[in-house]
Amino acid sequence: AGRERAPATEQAPVRSWQERLRPMVSAPQAATAGSPLAIELSVAASAYARGARLQAKLMRPGARGGWVNGSLSWNRLDPWDNRDTKLREDHLELARELRSLAQAQRGAAYLYSYRNQDKHLDLTDVDGASFWSLLDEAQARGIVLIDAGRGGAEIPHYRTAELLLDVTVDGDGGAEVRPVLREHDPSGPVGTRLPALFLGTSGHGLVISELPQAPTGKDARGELRLVRLARPTPEQLRLMVLGGERVTIPPGELTSFATEVAPGLRNIAPIVSSDQSFTTPEVSPPTLLLNVSHQAGHVALLSWGFRYTVGEDTIDVDLLPGNGADRGAVIRDRAAERALTDALALDRPGLQELGVLDASARPARGVITLTGLDTARFVAEELPALRAAVELQEAGEPADYRDVTGSLQIEVSTEQHGAQQDWFDLNVMISVGGRELPFAPVFAALARGETRLLLDDGASFSLLAPELAALRELIAEAQSLGDGSRPGALRISRYQATLWEELVALGVVGRQADAWQRQLEAVRALEDLGSHAPPAQFSAELRPYQQEGFSWLATLWQLGLGGVLADDMGLGKTVQALALITHALESGVDQPFLVVAPTSVVPNWLTEAARFAPDLEARAITDTHRKLGATIADTTAGAQLIVTSYTLLRIDAEQFTARRWAGVLLDEAQHVKNHNGKTHQTVRRVEAPFKLAVTGTPLENNLTELWALLSIVAPGLFPDPKQFTEFWARPIERDRDAERLAALRRRIRPLIKRRTKELVAAELPPKQEQQLGVELHPRHRKLYDTHLQRERKRILGLLADFDRNRLTVLSAITKLRQLSLHAGLVDDAHMNVPSAKIEELLEQLEDVVGGGHRALVFSQFTGFLAVLRARLDAEAITHCYLDGSTRNRAKVIDAFKQGEAPVFLISLKAGGAGLNLAEADYVFVLDPWWNPAVEAQAIDRSHRLGQTRPVMVYRLVSQNTIEEKVVALAQRKAELFRGVMDEGDMFSGQITASDIAGLLA
Repeated sequence: AGRERAPATEQAPVRSWQERLRPMVSAPQAATAGSPLAIELSVAASAYARGARLQAKLMRPGARGGWVNGSLSWNRLDPWDNRDTKLREDHLELARELRSLAQAQRGAAYLYSYRNQDKHLDLTDVDGASFWSLLDEAQARGIVLIDAGRGGAEIPHYRTAELLLDVTVDGDGGAEVRPVLREHDPSGPVGTRLPALFLGTSGHGLVISELPQAPTGKDARGELRLVRLARPTPEQLRLMVLGGERVTIPPGELTSFATEVAPGLRNIAPIVSSDQSFTTPEVSPPTLLLNVSHQAGHVALLSWGFRYTVGEDTIDVDLLPGNGADRGAVIRDRAAERALTDALALDRPGLQELGVLDASARPARGVITLTGLDTARFVAEELPALRAAVELQEAGEPADYRDVTGSLQIEVSTEQHGAQQDWFDLNVMISVGGRELPFAPVFAALARGETRLLLDDGASFSLLAPELAALRELIAEAQSLGDGSRPGALRISRYQATLWEELVALGVVGRQADAWQRQLEAVRALEDLGSHAPPAQFSAELRPYQQEGFSWLATLWQLGLGGVLADDMGLGKTVQALALITHALESGVDQPFLVVAPTSVVPNWLTEAARFAPDLEARAITDTHRKLGATIADTTAGAQLIVTSYTLLRIDAEQFTARRWAGVLLDEAQHVKNHNGKTHQTVRRVEAPFKLAVTGTPLENNLTELWALLSIVAPGLFPDPKQFTEFWARPIERDRDAERLAALRRRIRPLIKRRTKELVAAELPPKQEQQLGVELHPRHRKLYDTHLQRERKRILGLLADFDRNRLTVLSAITKLRQLSLHAGLVDDAHMNVPSAKIEELLEQLEDVVGGGHRALVFSQFTGFLAVLRARLDAEAITHCYLDGSTRNRAKVIDAFKQGEAPVFLISLKAGGAGLNLAEADYVFVLDPWWNPAVEAQAIDRSHRLGQTRPVMVYRLVSQNTIEEKVVALAQRKAELFRGVMDEGDMFSGQITASDIAGLLA
């Protein structure tokens, strides 16, 4: 097939079909041609393998009859290795299969066969199904099995049988268990069987030596028989069979055997009773079981399992499979158990949340421990449904779990503690179900964010009630307000009126201390001001908002409360303060008032006092008591108003704190914003019943600065700086907590008076602000970029420990800011490098001066102002100059006010306070600063009461330099002030390492 046909001239003669096909059926088959094989079986002990072994040997017909081995070998059966071609091929093929089956085990038996010169093949460990199939095929092919022990007698084909366990009960109540072999179709009479060995690792067959019923002569040796067993035989049962062992069950233990062992034994071997004396009890299918152990302390232990009924006995087993030794392990029906758990239809999400059911809604494995509210929820909500769905086994008694939320009652009261007039104890009582509870555990549960609270007797109530949630916030605030004198106590001071009002609004306020009620009503008066006529000896005509401010100050004075007058710059805070001082002195105060102000502002107070209260005996202390040659007490004798500087107050602290004052007024009070500074500490030590902070910028960088002022004027409002930081500053500045910000505004509202010019001084002309971008000169740009690249990596490295390296970092940033103005400020060698900012300013000033206007020019850097002065001189532009070193300050200021020069160069520090320069209507800020409050103070030297023309403000910013980043940072800082003082949006805190990194980006 597949070849081309030969040419017709070469075709072979045509043969008949008989010639082609008949030989195929008449000739002997090649597979069956030749001599047959026989397999001789013997049982022998092995030195290499434990116990007896079944050995097979190949045999062929002998010349004189019978069977001989000759040269047959199990390892020489392959066609290329078999020298004897007269053996039947089909017999050789089956022999090769049997060899492969035996050698597949590759164990000790194979090793034994190999060492036995390949004559014997060990069949002891052969696989069951394949082995019996080969024996069936051997019988079909005519391969004879012969018994080596009986002279080559033929071994009958294997029989099938099963091992049974025969249980017989004796008269004493004991029993005997013995294995017996029951053949399915016995052929002829059966004699005595002597088990020789089991076949296969699973015990699928048995080799026995069978003695006839009446053995004589050679028959007494026993006939070798192969038995195929109906099921595998476990090792323990094999040992019993081979050892002829009988197990005795003592009287009294038969019941345990019957219920705990016999049902399981049936899965191994059928149990019979030859004398009908024993019956194996029936085992019921499993039922799903939930064990619940109720324990003290609201603890419940749960575990799933199964329950079996064995006869009249009940056996419970765990859900997890046991190790075989636990009671009931032998009776378990794993398939039925799986079916039960898979079919469990409990649509109870709560059980999954509690961990009683797993994510697949099946019983959870292991012991489930429930505690507290979980236990209450399980018992009250889930257990009733489980009773209808599964079998329950309960131990112990659960508590009477119940919801008593409807009976919740809260009452808050105050009680005066000792003789203290400012502080009162805050008492909180909670009752539920007629039972009074301490507030501490309730508060702790609220603080942890829990939604319910469980009591010892099983009662529970919801913590989601609105009054409880609000109460938690208010009590947390009250805790943060404690003065530290009584650790752990809840206290409230007379300054916290708005906190008490919110408690009242909750409807939880009960009785109040009489003294507290009086204090509360007094503070409320700050919200509902009465009319206070201006003092008779005060000559200024107060504007409406100034009259309101004076009335507020007079109320504070009357109540002995301090405060912060935080009106916008230029609205006449000094006038309002002088009106208060005059009012207080008219009421008969015999002690002088002390005003502390920046050095540059001290003369202004004397001027304003002489102008608006000429009858007021005002006196300035401008030197230390040592230089004056007199004590402060002597210097202030007969005076009604003493004005001094913060510097002198700090130097002469012992002198100023040695006497009592009628009141202390802190002008430009931001000078004491550092609560760790000596000046701040000195002000707090000054003895006076009334303290007032006067400043348009009560906070500039962070909320701690505001706390510093309030700790002076209202020490009971936020007593502890650490608690203020934790409760107020961090949530607001870092976490942007809008609710906490709103609460802070409410707390400080009674003690801070804040009005903006836009709100109360509509008559002021408009103020327009504009940013002018200035491109650096190419030479200047190259120097700036080179320095920036060199410094950026170093500064960013220092930010890893910003607190330690703060001064170094800020110094490096300052150099970059100076370099943005003029290259010569950081290196004298570059003084000739053009400054585009100076050129832009000169161009602007030319238009300003030419138009008959006047300008204020501000810079933080006096070095830059010096360079600018030289250029103004060169351009013949007349100007005045003021910085911190100017000695004839008043003369310079007066010269500008009188119109001697159209331009006033002022350092930001020297001109940020105490100046009224409404004569100027143009303001130039040459270098932006990230503290916008300082800039605003400087700008408002011009935009204030008395100004009649629109004020134009220009910020000159060098493009693509650090100055642009400073402007952006200043805008963020401005939100800090507006957020607290002007009801603005959220804001950020003080300058951080990330701020610095942003400047260098």
